[in-house]
Amino acid sequence: MEKNSWADQWDNNNQSSGKTTDGGGGPSGKYKEKVGAGLEKTKAVASSGLKKVKIGTSLGFNWVKDKYTKTTTKN
Repeated sequence: MEKNSWADQWDNNNQSSGKTTDGGGGPSGKYKEKVGAGLEKTKAVASSGLKKVKIGTSLGFNWVKDKYTKTTTKN
């Protein structure tokens, strides 16, 4: 009995497992294309959302910093 490492068990490219992978043809290939297209859209939306969060956070910190400096310089 051969023991595999943790990485070997979860490696999809492992050729010694005896399983054949679908080369993109047939019904499963169509689903892979659809999922891939969906993931690309998700990545784009997440990227633009992250940019908006970064800008908003920066503006918020600057607003707080300005309010703090205004209250400390009044004295």
